[in-house]
Amino acid sequence: MEGAILVPAPSSPLSSTSLPSVTLTQDELKKIAAYKAVEYVESGMVLGLGTGSTAKHAVDRIGDLLRQGKLHNIVGIPTSRKTHEQAVSVGIPLADLDSHPVIDLAIDGADEVDPHLNLVKGRGGSLLREKMVEGACRKFVVIVDESKLVKHLGGSGLAMPVEIVPFCWKFTAKRLQNLFEDSGCVAKLRTSGAHGEPYVTDNGNYIVDLYFKEDIGDLKAASDAVLQLAGVVEHGMFLDMATTVIVAGEMGITVKNK
Repeated sequence: MEGAILVPAPSSPLSSTSLPSVTLTQDELKKIAAYKAVEYVESGMVLGLGTGSTAKHAVDRIGDLLRQGKLHNIVGIPTSRKTHEQAVSVGIPLADLDSHPVIDLAIDGADEVDPHLNLVKGRGGSLLREKMVEGACRKFVVIVDESKLVKHLGGSGLAMPVEIVPFCWKFTAKRLQNLFEDSGCVAKLRTSGAHGEPYVTDNGNYIVDLYFKEDIGDLKAASDAVLQLAGVVEHGMFLDMATTVIVAGEMGITVKNK
């Protein structure tokens, strides 16, 4: 599959290549985008390793290239316990932000991408560590399939995650919902397991998922308003962070650079 893709120039602001006329599954599209992103990786780099079904393909690919001797002297900084375990299993040496406060390149997926390359991330539950790692990188390559493209953040009708402390979570959830009352916001505590227990992040926090019926407007203002609420740890809006977005669709791959 990888060999069927012509490589667009990384420096091009907007480039596109065509795929064969076959029907590809969503996971196959994710894998194509992930493999394309790994082409940006060079030996000697410190890499931010993302979390989720798309980023998993990139981590696997980096491990493959290390084993083949095509990459060497790579250090990975994982964005979750799950990615840490995966990276160890494929032989990627790991470190953390304390030892490497500046990262050369981070590769991760996204839940939504707007026309300005702003993102929603965190539906996999790792938004805090993702934002810490990806906020410390020189280049942040985002890999998605075309279903993740939206006209505005929140436009998919799916969750906009906010990580909060467990203490009085209902109070915080209500304040978040009221904050976006004009956008028809509904706030729901994320749960897991058969008994509907609160989902707990790697950091011991809860996640409240916000669902919007209307555009939330000024994203910077929305971000600031959320972060000013006591009890909020971080939100899933990644604004002005992505430097490159790689989109895989039935018609081919599109590479968008800021």
